[in-house]
This record gives sequence, C-alpha cells and structure tokens, in this order.
Amino acid sequence: MSTPSQNTVVKNKKAFRDYEISERYEAGIMLQGTEVKSLREGRISFKDSYARIVNDEIWVYNLHISPYHHGSNWNHDPTRPRKLLLHKYEIKRLRGKVEERGFTLIPLQMYFKNGKAKIEIGLARGKKLHDKRKDIAKKDAQRDAERELKNRYRINL
Repeated sequence: MSTPSQNTVVKNKKAFRDYEISERYEAGIMLQGTEVKSLREGRISFKDSYARIVNDEIWVYNLHISPYHHGSNWNHDPTRPRKLLLHKYEIKRLRGKVEERGFTLIPLQMYFKNGKAKIEIGLARGKKLHDKRKDIAKKDAQRDAERELKNRYRINL
C-alpha cells in the first residue's frame, strides 16, 4: 500500500491486535504548523486515540503529537481534537455503520502523501479474548511452518 510518494510516519499496531478492521479510509487532517514539524520528526502516539462523528464532521481524539522543541509560544496542545477531512458521502456512510452496527473508528496510520499529512482510519469492531487467542495461535502455526520449511531446504542443500 506504500507508494514512492507516501512516507509512513507511524502505524497503530495495537489497533490490529485489539480490533477487527473491516474498511479503511484515507482522510486529510487539519494541523497547525508546529504539529506538522513534530509529525515530520515522528513524535506522535496513537495510544487510546479514536475518531467520532460530531455534527457531520469527523474528529480524532487523544492523538498525541508532541510539542515542537523549537516552537516557543506558538506550540500546540498535544492532545487537542483534530478535524479529519472526508467527503460528505463518506461521512454519512460511516455514520450509518457506526450507529447501526456497533462499529468504531480507529486511526490506523499517519503518513505524508505528496507533501500533505494524511491519516488512515479504519471501521473496526473490537475483538473478544478468544479471537485474539485464535490470531496468536494462527501466527505461531505460520511461524512454525515457515521455520520447518526453511530447515527442510537447508538440509537438502
């Protein structure tokens, strides 16, 4: 999914462990100047961040962008709500799914695309504990199979 003009800043690994992602959307994000500078340095954390639809606008909450170390009184609040930029029909579609089916909106990754900051949000449903255990068991089985295959080819050479 990464293209030459796309520079990934950070990914939300916890989202893929705790949620089942059904759909992904790319959105622009409204940032202040010092936020962009901190973002280019990779000083961002997705911990406990989520998105919510308020008055036909999507806002992301608890997205922590550290204050820029060279910005004095022009620095921003690290956890202020930030507006996401999506088409109106996308917002209406997301609103319907979030309200009816019990989905939530989770930020998945943040990157620069053609010089503009973008955020990928996912329409997600929380995993139960047994689902997480199944995923861990599946990953372990895949890793064991790859290790066995690697050892088999090593012996034959």
